[in-house]
Amino acid sequence: MKHLLTMEQLSEKEILSILELADQLKYERKHHIEHPLLKGKSIGLIFQKSSTRTRVSFETGAYQLGAQPLFLSSRDLQIGRGEPVQDTARVLSRYLDCIMIRTYEQKEVEDLANFGSIPVINGLTDYCHPCQVLADLMTIREKYGLLKGLKMCYIGYGDNMANSLIVGGLKVGMKVSVATPKGYEPDKHVLEFAKDFKDFELTNDCIKAIQNADVVITDTWASMGMETEKEKRAKDFAGFQVNAELMKYAKANAMVQHCLPAYRGQEITEEVFEAHADEIFEEAENRLHAQKAVMVQLMKEKED
Repeated sequence: MKHLLTMEQLSEKEILSILELADQLKYERKHHIEHPLLKGKSIGLIFQKSSTRTRVSFETGAYQLGAQPLFLSSRDLQIGRGEPVQDTARVLSRYLDCIMIRTYEQKEVEDLANFGSIPVINGLTDYCHPCQVLADLMTIREKYGLLKGLKMCYIGYGDNMANSLIVGGLKVGMKVSVATPKGYEPDKHVLEFAKDFKDFELTNDCIKAIQNADVVITDTWASMGMETEKEKRAKDFAGFQVNAELMKYAKANAMVQHCLPAYRGQEITEEVFEAHADEIFEEAENRLHAQKAVMVQLMKEKED
């Protein structure tokens, strides 16, 4: 594994290896066992999109691993003033040991990896969100002890979260069902990937999708940069809210996940969110541990 650009690039073995290391790092953190595995390393954190969880978890995680995190907003870099991505990649590769970027276009992440000579981590693009999905899988496995055979249901907008959940879930042997309004389906490349899996279902029927689900996941109806569409989407997504009535069709002990921020009363009700708050905030914490595992694997492999 040279980079983490998409879930598609990871094998089941690589995903499970990351999760196992994340479990170990989480245990050590909880028991105050220091693990400066990346002492002397530096990671640049490029933010074209603002963030709470991505910034804090990567900065804190790098520090806990003994590395130096450098927060780099688009205002701080010449890339924000039009410098070609390939030039930024080649310069930063001479200063740093790894780059994490949270941005809009997937191509920008791919270009950083192609033109640079150090590992690149996708902290989020409009296409996918692999770091979040690794944390989701970690949280699900913590509850159930396994992933293979469980049913994951995603309800809402077929966005970057849906794209990565479909790929990640299917790769580790989960059954994956997705319910979206017409016109809001996941990316066509992801659907092309999923068509070969008999345990994948895409529907416009929420009840059909959530039937006997072990895990129910949702996300905001309007992703960052789509704020002007909120009113329209509220109408288009009527009936796609995760609420108590819909949850009756999932398994009795089904867990709920949300990548946050959550808009209570829209994609999820206050009642359901608070009933599953412990699971949702465990998921948020696991961003820290999963991303630490990714950083260790990428930078240690580069070192080797």
